[in-house]
Amino acid sequence: METDYIHTLIREGEHQQQDFKFEISDARKIAKTLSAFANTDGGRLLIGVKDNGKIAGVRSAEEQFMIEAAAQLYCQPVMGVDMRTYVVEGKTVLLVQVEESPQKPVYAIDESGKRLAYLRVRDENILATPVHLHVWQQESRPRGELTEYTERESWLLSQLELNGPLSLNKCCRLARLPRRMAEQLLAKFIRYDLVEPVFEEHTFRFRLK
Repeated sequence: METDYIHTLIREGEHQQQDFKFEISDARKIAKTLSAFANTDGGRLLIGVKDNGKIAGVRSAEEQFMIEAAAQLYCQPVMGVDMRTYVVEGKTVLLVQVEESPQKPVYAIDESGKRLAYLRVRDENILATPVHLHVWQQESRPRGELTEYTERESWLLSQLELNGPLSLNKCCRLARLPRRMAEQLLAKFIRYDLVEPVFEEHTFRFRLK
């Protein structure tokens, strides 16, 4: 049963909610994946599995220690993860389950001590934009907010309609808005379900829904 279950997961390949790791040599790097899963839809890590799906096995105690270090020391806020070991073809596979966080963003702390938030897009961990950070910040407020619909909101939406999808820099340039204002407006539009971020050509762009 354990063998069948792990092989079923491996056949899915890597995707938005699943990642393979041959081994873990750096807790900070794995913190990026934990952050990405927690800030998106949750997901699972299969440790001891190569990118091509071949089972290599792990040194279970050491790998678990690295996962715990990533979740406890290099993620803010501290994360809880569920870890289980499976023996498949005589080798140990460590399955790490990460739930979507109710408290976003979850940051990963890099080598310089900087806090960075990530998102999971398909099978990649992508750095969240300032717009995403504003969305999470606005969502964490205990009360709603009243937003005026002025010329600046109308102009930004019209540029997205005419020229979208647009990068953040292009939104600022076409709508003639300061960067921080454009970030805040795009975040509000995303929350109001008027605009959505899309990841194209290694860049987040924004378009009307």
